[in-house]
Amino acid sequence: MHGDLPELEDLGDVRGRRVLVRTDFNVPMEDDGTGGRRVTDDFRIRAALPTIEWLRERGASVVCASHLGRPKGKPEAKYSMKPVADRLDELAPGVELLENLRFDAGEEANTEEFVARLIDGVDMYVDDAFGAAHRAHASIVGPPRFVPSAMGRLLAKEVEVLLALRERPRHPFVAVLGGSKISDKLGVVEALLGVVDSLVIGGAMCFTFLAAQGYPIGDSLFEPDQVDTCRRLLEGGKPIHLPEDITGVDADGKYATFGRRLPSGAKGFDIGPGSAAAFTDIIMEARTVFWNGPMGMFEDSRFAHGTRTVAQAMADTKAFTVVGGGDSAAALAQFGLEDSIDHVSTGGGASLELLELGVLPGLAALRKAPNVS
Repeated sequence: MHGDLPELEDLGDVRGRRVLVRTDFNVPMEDDGTGGRRVTDDFRIRAALPTIEWLRERGASVVCASHLGRPKGKPEAKYSMKPVADRLDELAPGVELLENLRFDAGEEANTEEFVARLIDGVDMYVDDAFGAAHRAHASIVGPPRFVPSAMGRLLAKEVEVLLALRERPRHPFVAVLGGSKISDKLGVVEALLGVVDSLVIGGAMCFTFLAAQGYPIGDSLFEPDQVDTCRRLLEGGKPIHLPEDITGVDADGKYATFGRRLPSGAKGFDIGPGSAAAFTDIIMEARTVFWNGPMGMFEDSRFAHGTRTVAQAMADTKAFTVVGGGDSAAALAQFGLEDSIDHVSTGGGASLELLELGVLPGLAALRKAPNVS
């Protein structure tokens, strides 16, 4: 047991048993030029292999299940699991993969009927889909009510790393947060302020904080209804580091760098070079760093410098580094730095929710499985 969470070893003898493994094979795809689709990044498929191989080596037959995209409860050709099944068969020949769980509205609605169909003929269940563990969907919370269940290797590692961050980080502990909206991350910001030594804020969310300090932000994206909240957080006692300069475009749409005061009509799209250097210094002095959210619109090469600099600092620091999935993980991959990070989470939303609450619906369900006393 991992605390009170069952692991693979807690399933007992799996020989001859049919095991349903909930995976997160929500992988990027593209048209293959022949009317079909192909997987462009198989990282999430490969991430499930340790669990699949553990079960098969011990004589279990494995059937995987996953969602892909948002097909709204009915079959849609572009969201078929067929290309994923083809790649899985190359990596783990003979492993069955069910069709997209979200082709049935019962998955997201968590209906009794859909759960019953999922576990028909299944002896055991393994949840290895951390990226979906914060959803109370049928395939996540249903099977553990009826059959012996456990965490897969991937889910167990995510829980171990993220709960250690929440409960016993090495200090100084710095959290670096970016992205567009403070409202999306308010809960995790407040939870992190209880354990971090300082918070670094970039991305478009910084403009709501700068507005709370009285700085003009031009036409930059911000949330006026969150200004008072940001002001309260800034006055809370823990250091919150904001950009000292901003890169963006002026009122004429031309590339420009500003200080903290943006002129009328200007828009900020990245932290400036001075801020990137200052954030690097903070990261290099830490012993634990958690990063979630890009520093700017890194998909545009003009505004990638801040995110690239933070990513490089995460790769270079001697601190224990954790990146919370989503766009931050995509940025690391774009810059070729993912192998230099101690732990890259496979779930952006799930990692934030686990840090905020210390529990997820998928974990709560496993704690109540029939094999957990």
